[in-house]
Amino acid sequence: MAKIRVGRVGEQIKKELSQIIQSELKDPRIGFITVTGVDVTNDFSQAKVFLSVLGTDEQKEETLKGLTRSTGFIRSELGKRIRMRKIPELLFKFDESIDYGSKIQGLLQQIKQENPNI
Repeated sequence: MAKIRVGRVGEQIKKELSQIIQSELKDPRIGFITVTGVDVTNDFSQAKVFLSVLGTDEQKEETLKGLTRSTGFIRSELGKRIRMRKIPELLFKFDESIDYGSKIQGLLQQIKQENPNI
């Protein structure tokens, strides 16, 4: 039962975070971001927010710095939108799965070009 609630809260936080980041944040360092997932701890004290960011590694780092600096504002906005006693601490992390998937796709394409009979 608790797992279902944690999952639902994570999905709600993901939805609200996406809206806050896209429409409320004015930091020029923050580029094009997609919130790909949110993992909330069972006690709702922390939420790992997984992000996909377009751009170079330097732009990704700047985006992360901008988000980290805006964490207080983001949490207060979340508090207005989601009814919870305590809004979890937000930990922003890059979602490496998209880059990994692209790398695998490229390797498969390369193998197919080198071995057309496969």
